[in-house]
Amino acid sequence: MKLIQQITATTPNARSLGADQATDWISSYLPAEASTLATILSVSAAQETETSVLEAQLHAILELTSTGHVKAENITYLEEVSRESLPAELDEYLQDLLED
Repeated sequence: MKLIQQITATTPNARSLGADQATDWISSYLPAEASTLATILSVSAAQETETSVLEAQLHAILELTSTGHVKAENITYLEEVSRESLPAELDEYLQDLLED
């Protein structure tokens, strides 16, 4: 619960820290935990306004997908990320996640 609170915090630093911490226990997540975290991170990323936090969120989602427990429907909210002002590397990162 504390991790979810950090991922959805009101401050960018806390959200970034939460996204980073989500990757600390990748190998210990149960399938439901990995898919739930990916969904929450996806929803958060769709609303994110800070580029550095979005990068941390996308990285965490990518790491969670490596578990094999995250399905495309868990990260569909990424389609809502505004790509107009994204740096090229983040746009590529996002595109990779949406294509997988």
